[in-house]
Amino acid sequence: MPARRSVLAAMAAALPAAGLPALTTTASAAPAAPAARPLAGGGDLGPNVLVFDPSTPDIQGKLDEIFRKQERAQFGTGRYALLFKPGTYHGLNAQLGFYTSIAGLGLSPDDTSINGDVTVDAGWFDGNATQNFWRSAENLALTPVSGTNRWAVAQAAPFRRMHIRGGLNLAPDGYGWASGGYIADSRIDGTVGPYSQQQWYTRDSSVGGWTNAVWNMVFSGVEGAPAQSFPNPPYTTLDTTPVSREKPFLYLDGDAYRVFLPEKRTNARGTTWGSGTPRGTSLPLSQFYVVKPGTSAATMNQALDQGLHLLLTPGIHHLDRAVEVKRANTVVLGLGYATLVPDGGVTALKVADVDGVRLAGFLIDAGPVNSATLLEIGPEGASADHAANPTTVQDVFLRIGGAGPGKATTSMVINSNHTIVDHTWVWRADHGDGVGWETNRADYGVRVNGADVLATGLFVEHFNKYDVEWRGERGRTIFFQNEKAYDAPNQAAVQDGSTKGYAAYKVVGSVTTHEGWGLGSYCYYNVDPTIRQDHAFAAPRTPGVKFHDLLVVSLSGHGQFEHVINDTGAGTSGTDTVPSTVVAYP
Repeated sequence: MPARRSVLAAMAAALPAAGLPALTTTASAAPAAPAARPLAGGGDLGPNVLVFDPSTPDIQGKLDEIFRKQERAQFGTGRYALLFKPGTYHGLNAQLGFYTSIAGLGLSPDDTSINGDVTVDAGWFDGNATQNFWRSAENLALTPVSGTNRWAVAQAAPFRRMHIRGGLNLAPDGYGWASGGYIADSRIDGTVGPYSQQQWYTRDSSVGGWTNAVWNMVFSGVEGAPAQSFPNPPYTTLDTTPVSREKPFLYLDGDAYRVFLPEKRTNARGTTWGSGTPRGTSLPLSQFYVVKPGTSAATMNQALDQGLHLLLTPGIHHLDRAVEVKRANTVVLGLGYATLVPDGGVTALKVADVDGVRLAGFLIDAGPVNSATLLEIGPEGASADHAANPTTVQDVFLRIGGAGPGKATTSMVINSNHTIVDHTWVWRADHGDGVGWETNRADYGVRVNGADVLATGLFVEHFNKYDVEWRGERGRTIFFQNEKAYDAPNQAAVQDGSTKGYAAYKVVGSVTTHEGWGLGSYCYYNVDPTIRQDHAFAAPRTPGVKFHDLLVVSLSGHGQFEHVINDTGAGTSGTDTVPSTVVAYP
């Protein structure tokens, strides 16, 4: 059985000036401060957004240049978006490295056709794809040269709105280890072969076939998906996705950029674009403030208060205060893995308890001073009903450490009801710079307080305490991937009262209704392999709390699970890296 990535990896604006004391006078009040000049929307997208059309000379040369920069730059500062205008392109192989996004600029994937490949492989890491993070492909039609496109990725590498006129291979050359991944709103005419991929989630798509499974393959709303058969083979298949709303995307209307906002679907199945123009609305770029590196948080907040949306261009954006989204239906859309870094212990982004906010396509990287939270969806005590128009969080990734020391008590807090989290990777780094049990301390990954929250594609790893803690009623998760923190120094460090080990996914005892499908957790305690986990999943035993298709794995015997959920499910043992499973709970 393949092991996990780190098994191999281990073997600006200035601060405002202090105000002067107020002066009192009996003559007249001080004049009001002049109002800030309104900010303009639109504008160019900066030097790291490269736009091609079929007549652009030497496209392949530019693609190769970017790949050479980004192939090994796992914790580098380069960020790139490669955008292709509608048309047909021939003979291209776009190899994607770190922090590189490729996308078509049509309304439909079929508007932008590449006779060639968009490739992710793992030559840089000796054929091991388990660290192929932070890259994406979106809104293109590909006709692969060999008949099959290779997309060997790990976490934070979404494949959205893609049409593959052929097959899709999710494994690296040589079928080395792999640990992805996520597909949504895509059509693969041929067969998808995950091969060495340990887990995968596919949503609202169409496939010509699916072959092979290792530990956990989950499908919801996928035409052509294999039938439910967990654990042998480990396919978890839901006929539809309860609620979904596809990610916003940039496109061209003639020569003008617009952002398309797909409409919400219930009980969705198949792609949004298969029968022509997708359903939804769009906004002109002039309604977006284009954020470039060096833009202050105060300026971003001024733009939001004006009623503008935010388009985050590729780069590193430092924040000395929270970016605050207060208006309903606001869009914050990132290109090319635009990265927000909260300085001085602030929260990077806060969303009010309003309808229809869309957050998509960016990375939040914790700073060296501890932040209480990195991302807050709704304030504490949020109570509004957003069922008709929920907030969506899509391809928003959070990282603590790896690129340098970072700390955050809780990474993502969801207080607003009906929020949809559609593909996230919330990661306390287990390798890179600034990594250590206390160096990149982060107790909680995701805490859910709101009711009726849905997670589709939830990846949360390595937190010092609970990776996911769910307090809201009627929560649902379709696909969960987790690793417990590798670097726990001893059993006492992970002792949760009388329980050995903090659960990877905990539903608190007061919850009466909750449901999850296709959830997996793995342990690899490489500092102290004698550590025991009582279970990976903890939940009240009540008829309204239901789980389907759970698994736990001990990676090569470095730590063990006693049970799967609560006191149910056989424990792991030995060094065989064989899952222990529970098909239904209770």
